[in-house]
Amino acid sequence: MGIAETYSRGRRLATQNPVGVVVAATAVVLTLDLLGALATGGVAVSRVGRLVWDGLMRGLVIGLAGIGLSMTYSILGFANFAHGDYTTSGAFAGWAATYLLAGLGRADVGSLLLVGAGGSVFGAQLGIGVVATPLAVLAGLLTAGAAAVVLALAVDRVVFRPLRGESGIALLITSIGVAFALRNLLQFVFGPARRGTTDAGAVPDVEIPLADGAVTVGAHDITLLVVASGLMLGVHALLQRTKLGKAMRAMSDNRDLARVTGIPTERVVTATWVIGAALTGAAGYVLVLWKGTMTFNDGWLLLLLIFAAVILGGIGSIYGAIVGGLVIGLTASLAAVWIPASFARAAAFVVMIVVLLVRPTGIFGGRSTA
Repeated sequence: MGIAETYSRGRRLATQNPVGVVVAATAVVLTLDLLGALATGGVAVSRVGRLVWDGLMRGLVIGLAGIGLSMTYSILGFANFAHGDYTTSGAFAGWAATYLLAGLGRADVGSLLLVGAGGSVFGAQLGIGVVATPLAVLAGLLTAGAAAVVLALAVDRVVFRPLRGESGIALLITSIGVAFALRNLLQFVFGPARRGTTDAGAVPDVEIPLADGAVTVGAHDITLLVVASGLMLGVHALLQRTKLGKAMRAMSDNRDLARVTGIPTERVVTATWVIGAALTGAAGYVLVLWKGTMTFNDGWLLLLLIFAAVILGGIGSIYGAIVGGLVIGLTASLAAVWIPASFARAAAFVVMIVVLLVRPTGIFGGRSTA
């Protein structure tokens, strides 16, 4: 390829997709700036390592919760704004089970089931941790997923199923109402205060040495990594290797055609709620396990990032939700290198907007649930 042809192609690319060129140039500048700061000591390697690890942890939670939201949209065709509160509801149910098992005989049962509402009992007081109380944590994780499933099926039966033939806007507005109802119910039952849930001092960790420091990786970090990765691989296997997965992909592509070919669409819808809600409840539980605190609006605060991940990855794509979650999590964390940490969350949405300007259908745009 000659110089003239290379120049011609570059000029044509800049003319046809100027936004893409600007994005690419900005990415190169930021990368060079970061490398220069690392080389000169302006930014510590250990700090970048900690930010990357933190972003990976957040990204896994966002991606895991995003799978459920993406499945709901792909199969049912509406954006469920109650999804974040399913996350919180599952987390509270799971942590109630964990508190009960870890503190039975050591504290009042009512206080344990209310996850220490009003400061009646604390996770540190009960010594809760994945190493110190593994059975309680496992039971809590399973309870979180099961509780979210029961809640999602109940809401679908009472609220969404009667509106199944209505427009997506009607379902969306209804889901917002469900979200507000659930959030206020959680606040009423468990109280508005943020509470600690684990005994942070008893959680073992290891330090990964770097050039000028270390990155600390705790047992709860590893738990989040294993649980999220395992569930994501499980969803992949289900979609690709089971009859249910094939039916879900068929419904995602064309629901009417799937019904004509004999696929039990209502059963697939139920399975979608079960799988999506279970993943969402598990995501809420491991998020609280990882950060060690919880409050009634955790899921609502996480919801916008989940939506950003799903949109960025490509609405309706399970794999897009996973990749989008990782991108959003890493961006929100690493942005602190260039801007104040309080604005880092906004940077994730900026990245989403920029990617959509270049690729309006998202990273995995055009691909459905598969």
